[in-house]
Amino acid sequence: MTGMKPFQRTSLPQREEPTAMTTTQLSIVFFLQLAVIIAACRGVGWAARRWLGQPQVVGEMIAGVVLGPSLLGLLAPDIQASLFPPATKNILYVGAQFGVGLYMFLVGLGFQAEHFRSQAGSAAAVSLSGMAAPFLLAMLITPWLMEQPGLFNPDLTPYQATLFMGACIAITAFPMLARIIHERGLSGSPLGTLSLSAGAIDDAGAWIVLALVLASFGDGPLVAVKAIGGGSVFALFMLTLGPRLLAPLGRIAEREGKVGHGLLATIFVLFLLSAFAMDAAGIHAVFGGFILGVAMPRGLLASEIKRQVEPFATVVLVPMFFTYSGLHTQLTLVDNWGLVLVTLAILACSILAKGGACWAAARLTGQDNATAMGIGALMNARGLMELIIINIGLQKGIIGPALFSMLVLMAVVTTLMASPMFELVYGRKARARGELGTLNEPGASPIEMRGMN
Repeated sequence: MTGMKPFQRTSLPQREEPTAMTTTQLSIVFFLQLAVIIAACRGVGWAARRWLGQPQVVGEMIAGVVLGPSLLGLLAPDIQASLFPPATKNILYVGAQFGVGLYMFLVGLGFQAEHFRSQAGSAAAVSLSGMAAPFLLAMLITPWLMEQPGLFNPDLTPYQATLFMGACIAITAFPMLARIIHERGLSGSPLGTLSLSAGAIDDAGAWIVLALVLASFGDGPLVAVKAIGGGSVFALFMLTLGPRLLAPLGRIAEREGKVGHGLLATIFVLFLLSAFAMDAAGIHAVFGGFILGVAMPRGLLASEIKRQVEPFATVVLVPMFFTYSGLHTQLTLVDNWGLVLVTLAILACSILAKGGACWAAARLTGQDNATAMGIGALMNARGLMELIIINIGLQKGIIGPALFSMLVLMAVVTTLMASPMFELVYGRKARARGELGTLNEPGASPIEMRGMN
């Protein structure tokens, strides 16, 4: 196939080396960057809601691509280079990781374990099917993808490439799924909780697979041992002893009638230590935040934390991650019909494997056809978690910029499909029958779950 770009091990969207900047220069650029990021995300998010009927978060994901070399860099390269010089990308990266980790902590606070327990069988079946089918399809298409120069690192074995592609296809947009579920009026419903539960299991499995790829690719076997062993120990401890150890925090909040600064500081320290533990283990900070959120006491403590923390996390921090990803996305690399064919094949396999398998599993575990199709539509969204995993793949030199851009496009398309497909196969009829709540206002809390108090 002609026109392919040679493999590049760099994580930067362009080949330029970062130039040194003083701390004063970094500060000046950072404030301007953040202003542009927030304005762009809110603006594109509003447009996505107004004209496409999409959740705010989908517009924010698109805004990240708009600010990168695929659009702003193409139309106004000098402006884009001035706004996002290479020397500032490390700052954006740290803010991005803090933002998605904190957002997942808030998602964990809204997770209703009783619904998960009541549907554990269905959630496990949907999750396992949603992982098995993508890995089977990955086995079929990866040898073909490896024949195309520039997509994978040439040192990668077929086994490693298959595992990575399987993880990319199997991943679910867990944080984004939570926001879509809220905005579709599914918060606290059995269908919404089943989808969140299955998505959580899927993503944990995908991260374990990614750890195996990293271990076999050169980081050593201890990476996999730390990821699987350390992550399991942390999760087991937090989900068994954690609620009992954290219960006094809830009693303090109830006694004082508020979450004061001292209590909030304690919770932030716990969050940061949890994120550190999972990052150090080799999984990801987002799971440390989520598991801590699940273990936290409910009631006044949870509702006050969300009220105080959520606006800053969703409006300021999470958009930094979307922009950081967008800066690495070069859709212009997909510049010939051969690459377009590869992109369409990846997209078709992703939709068929994930959505189709989750639908089939839901049907086999007793769900009616409409509910099963709704679950398949929701589970097919990949958004935020896909961006996280492919960013790691690009930074570690597993994939090249061309495949990264294709997978970003797949993440955007499958996430764009989720809400309208859900409404088509389930939402509209269920709302007409009075079985589903009305659509929530976009400005409302995206991770608020009914029945928490």
